[in-house]
Amino acid sequence: MADDVSSLTPVLTAEAWELLNSLPDYEQNDADGLNTSLRKQGWPAETVAAVLTQLRLRRDAKAKFGSFAQRMLLTETGLQQATRIPVAIRHARRFRQAGVEHVADLGCGIGADSLALASAGLQVVAVEADESTSAAATINLMAFPEAQVRHTTAEDFATEHGLLPPSDPPSGWGLWLDPARRNDRSRIWDPEEFSPPLSFVTELTSTGIPLGVKLGPGIPHDLIPADCEAEWVSIDGELVEVVLWFNALARHDAEGRLIRRAATVLTSVPEEEPLEDGATEGILPRIATAELVSAEDFGQGLSAEPVGRSGLEGVLWEPDPAVIRAGLVAELCEQLGGRMLDEHIAYFSTDSEIDTPFARGYRVMEVLDFNVKGLKRWCAEQEVTSVEIKKRGVDVVPEQLRKQLLPKKPRGPKRHLTLVITRLGDDRVAAVVEPLG
Repeated sequence: MADDVSSLTPVLTAEAWELLNSLPDYEQNDADGLNTSLRKQGWPAETVAAVLTQLRLRRDAKAKFGSFAQRMLLTETGLQQATRIPVAIRHARRFRQAGVEHVADLGCGIGADSLALASAGLQVVAVEADESTSAAATINLMAFPEAQVRHTTAEDFATEHGLLPPSDPPSGWGLWLDPARRNDRSRIWDPEEFSPPLSFVTELTSTGIPLGVKLGPGIPHDLIPADCEAEWVSIDGELVEVVLWFNALARHDAEGRLIRRAATVLTSVPEEEPLEDGATEGILPRIATAELVSAEDFGQGLSAEPVGRSGLEGVLWEPDPAVIRAGLVAELCEQLGGRMLDEHIAYFSTDSEIDTPFARGYRVMEVLDFNVKGLKRWCAEQEVTSVEIKKRGVDVVPEQLRKQLLPKKPRGPKRHLTLVITRLGDDRVAAVVEPLG
């Protein structure tokens, strides 16, 4: 964190901030020239270095924040951990729909979720324990009178404001937490080593206060508390988070049962395409939303009799990672009228193409036994010059296998194919497929 502090301090003056906001977008090829030019103008070396760092981080931040990035103050760590704006807007909407008016963002980072909450008209207290990150959040939220930043820990803030039992939570308040899940060396996997720990979160929820907590999407299902909705979220095929929603923020189905598992799939919509029902307008990028939910607990949802290799025909479907992590593959398979191939493998098949945001489809062209020598001979006979290898349930390193299958210096016209290598029952198979669309 010390490096983040030193990189921010030089730009926390009115003159340096004005300079930063007057410069063009960062271009790697122009960085040395800009450095020299600013030094000749009399700017100190540390200020120039800090300004160039901010320009680079703003460039990198566009993927998460769109046009918001142009006026933000960023740190390497804060940007890495920040919620993407389209996802943060969904968080804010959940609080609004629950009737929450004030939100304490405990562990606000550089302020991404606080920015979305304030933009939604909610009153926000953004709490951050790290000094440099707190400074960045203060700058990033300056345009929002609805938001104030507090430099303190989540635990101290909760104690100070009577948010822990046996106190009654203040009316109209909700809590958002994004615990730190990294230390100076690596990622932390034990929820009790998060800052704050998961036990602190569950202690807060026992008061009945509406609360959402963002966690890494790989958290084991058996560590998820029984009284919450767990929502896995992906955007453009990348799994980005799981959120545990408690109390008034958790949803219920038409029969009044608590939704236990949800997969939310967000897809960027090109400007020239119309938005469909359920899509979000007015943010960058434009986002279409699809949800798959179940009130059944983990391990207690639908199950289907696997058909094995005989069912590997028609269209092979690879579910979105949010669907896989939520344990909703069988539910999606049933929804699409498909066939489960193996109870432990997250692939299924259908007879025909189907339009769905929840999975990527591949037309099955041929099914071969998985044997390296046999596949190499087959690739030579078919004059294959490049291959994409997808695998699930088999101990295969795609980069190594690709080298084994293809000649070092391919000749003739280019021919590309996609191989899906997987285990179905006792069989290891290689399906030659063609991606749909």
